Amino acid sequence: MNVLIVDDEPLARERLSRMVSELEGYTVLEPSATNGEEALALIDSLRPDVVLLDIRMPGLDGLQVAARLCEREAPPAVVFCSAYDEFALDVLQGSPVGYLVKPVRAELLLEALRKAERPNRVQLAALTRPAAETGSGPRSHISARTRKGIELIPLDQVIYFIADHKYVTLRHEGGEVLLDEPLKALEDEFGDRFVRIHRNALVARDRIERLQRTPLGHFQLFLKGLNGDALIVSRRHVAGVRKMMQQL
Repeated sequence: MNVLIVDDEPLARERLSRMVSELEGYTVLEPSATNGEEALALIDSLRPDVVLLDIRMPGLDGLQVAARLCEREAPPAVVFCSAYDEFALDVLQGSPVGYLVKPVRAELLLEALRKAERPNRVQLAALTRPAAETGSGPRSHISARTRKGIELIPLDQVIYFIADHKYVTLRHEGGEVLLDEPLKALEDEFGDRFVRIHRNALVARDRIERLQRTPLGHFQLFLKGLNGDALIVSRRHVAGVRKMMQQL
């Protein structure tokens, strides 16, 4: 069985490579990957049976790599290798994706490799959207990778989403986080709770206080939780916002 190692730490890669090489029936593919972008390229070219995948890496992290694998017909088996993360452990319990805590122990590595299954795209998608409710409904929380690790933000605490280049800023009651999710995908999923006020902005319907026209003819939307700050409503969305507010 061919194994690809993905980790941004050289010592971790070397240790895992040595441990896997000592197991009968398993071959370490070379080169190993040092980040998520390299991992995706090597998965395409080397076609591993199993990927030992670090979660916390610069650039694309392990969960984001898994999200990209959702798009593939036959993704490899995935075993996450990372430092203890209570949230990640909760997410991965009962999933087809294995999880190993660093420093990895040889007997647990062998067990994880033996149990490794090839998750289908639906299972990987569920993993990368860990707070989704059972079924096809929208998530109740948004997951974001921050300096604290992986944070879960309850949807009812979200004030707005604003797109800026390749990232989306999520403003919530406790601050801001960056998401690597398209604004359009968020609108499709949460369209019953958020309204578009600009080509790059979605706001929570239940946070809307008032729509106000400025002396220069622009429209501003005041939201609960912003301490008096307002967001600009583009002219093309003013009518829709007004209509929606009449229904609140």
